[in-house]
Amino acid sequence: MIVKEDFLNKLRRSFNLNLYEVRIWTALLSRGVSTAGELSDIGNVPRSRAYDVLESLEKKGFVVLKLGKPIKYIAVEPKEVVERVKKNIREESDNSVKRLEDLRGTDVLKELDTLHSEGIEFVESSDLSGAIRGRHNIYTHLELMVKNAQKSVNIMTTSKGLIRKVEALKPELEKLSKKNVKIRIAAPLNKECSAAAKDLLKVADIKSIDKIAARFCIIDGKELMFMIMDDADVHPTYDVGIWITTPFFANALNGLFEIAWKDMDPADKILSKI
Repeated sequence: MIVKEDFLNKLRRSFNLNLYEVRIWTALLSRGVSTAGELSDIGNVPRSRAYDVLESLEKKGFVVLKLGKPIKYIAVEPKEVVERVKKNIREESDNSVKRLEDLRGTDVLKELDTLHSEGIEFVESSDLSGAIRGRHNIYTHLELMVKNAQKSVNIMTTSKGLIRKVEALKPELEKLSKKNVKIRIAAPLNKECSAAAKDLLKVADIKSIDKIAARFCIIDGKELMFMIMDDADVHPTYDVGIWITTPFFANALNGLFEIAWKDMDPADKILSKI
């Protein structure tokens, strides 16, 4: 049986299987019913591992053990496997969330908070910095930064970045707006991002930029996240953000933002022409 590596890799990611599991499973699918030895040969998996792999697949609901001698295995219909995997993921997710929720108010969380608050006292503000790799991780950290804002949130981004801000940050920005936190967003406004701009206008002041290309977020003039690459040229996986907690640098960039903001066109003016 010849199965392309790209296909196997897609299955591994989609079904959360290791290499041996996906090889044995696809081998069994191609046969319907088979023994461990046959599947080992077809899937190019060591015989010493075949039974362990099949036992794992059986527990996950991918295969069924057929009674009799020799022992054989039956492939479960792929559509049914998808439903079983979805169910397992939901159950695992619910259990994980419950365990975390149960930590609220416990001594464990109190001790963790104590460790953090005591440890942070010994850290210089300039040391509170780091490189964050991957756009998903960047937005996870951005969400945390925005959530903790007390006075202001100033964002400069790209057209596509503006669309992402709606998807990732709008709920938190809505909460800040109700607390009267000043939210300002600068981005190149065009037809592609017009819907996102109109959506964010409900919670933020938005202006259009056309001469400046930058991606950053400043919180309260103290905390800063800036992306070092153009999002049009980098794959999301390789995007990099630099996070810094330093009032000196963040406040300096905030001042430059203020100067540029005065010369930008209001979103209403630009959107009325699109």
